[in-house]
Amino acid sequence: MNQTKRVAVVVGARGVIGSNLVRHLQSSGDWDVVGVSRRGGDDGPRLRHISVDLLDAEGTRRKLSPLTDVTHIFYAAFQDRPTWTELVPPNVAMLVNAVSAIEAVSPGLEHVSLMQGYKVYGAHLGPFKTPARESDPPHMPPEFNVDQQQFLETRQRGKAWTWSAIRPSVVCGFALGNPMNLALVIAVYATLCKKLGVPFRFPGAPGAYTSLIEMTDAGLLAEATVWAATTPECANQAFNINNGDLFRWNDMWPRIASYFELATAPALPMSLDVVMADKEPVWDAIVAENGLAETPYSDVSSWAFGDFVFAWDYDVMADGSKARRLGFHRFVDTEAMFVDIFDDLRKRKIIP
Repeated sequence: MNQTKRVAVVVGARGVIGSNLVRHLQSSGDWDVVGVSRRGGDDGPRLRHISVDLLDAEGTRRKLSPLTDVTHIFYAAFQDRPTWTELVPPNVAMLVNAVSAIEAVSPGLEHVSLMQGYKVYGAHLGPFKTPARESDPPHMPPEFNVDQQQFLETRQRGKAWTWSAIRPSVVCGFALGNPMNLALVIAVYATLCKKLGVPFRFPGAPGAYTSLIEMTDAGLLAEATVWAATTPECANQAFNINNGDLFRWNDMWPRIASYFELATAPALPMSLDVVMADKEPVWDAIVAENGLAETPYSDVSSWAFGDFVFAWDYDVMADGSKARRLGFHRFVDTEAMFVDIFDDLRKRKIIP
């Protein structure tokens, strides 16, 4: 790799966050990029991928040992588990193994960026103090995001490198086979509604339809993540990153329906994970009839995550002014973001 450039390792390079971060780093022309993930990926300009099981400490050390010139680690990996308690050990271990392996062989390491989220504030547990601020007190554990940050804080003491913690809301962008992809959930749900001739109903909790919520565009998040990792004033701090606007689903839902040329009807609480369990044949028929990319139903159906988000019958928002005060002023119109993502899905022939 070119020794004159910054060298970034993106851990979790195949997810919504990681893949968009890789594209952003590539497009800047200032970085050599290594993508680390379980599945690996296709190499490209200034990009190579390494397939790694981060839960295997020895295997991680072995596979990452050639990375002797890394300057920045961008950590966005995640492994799901059934309970909040069970999430802690694997997700902390993966971060520890990745950082330990790279730090041991890259003396020029400058920064470790940790991707978190509003779970730090208890957003997943129920109504929480809003707008959440980076200085808010912690909640009762377990919470792997908090444990990960505590590891970095402890590990960084006395070291030359610094860390940052990035806290987005629900992240929307393009990625397939990802368990947390709300825009794809909405697009595939709408596509199935059209095929079956049923109206586009909001499927979430009644209170969720009228509560305030915000999103984070994956492209904006990538820019903010790199900004925080390369701005000295941001060292060893956490930042909320969101689009900058708020909305309610009862206003956004009809606009999305209009994009897909669908009729709406009163909201009807239902588990997408349950009602969509038998829809694979319908999806396969849509793919065949419209000449779409041969995308398995399992790669486009993040129904459990849709149920999770649509169950929030309370406001979900955080104060993003700390990043603005330090110089990050980008924002994204959320309705335009959804339209752009849906257009992109059509261009890629994922949906008709």
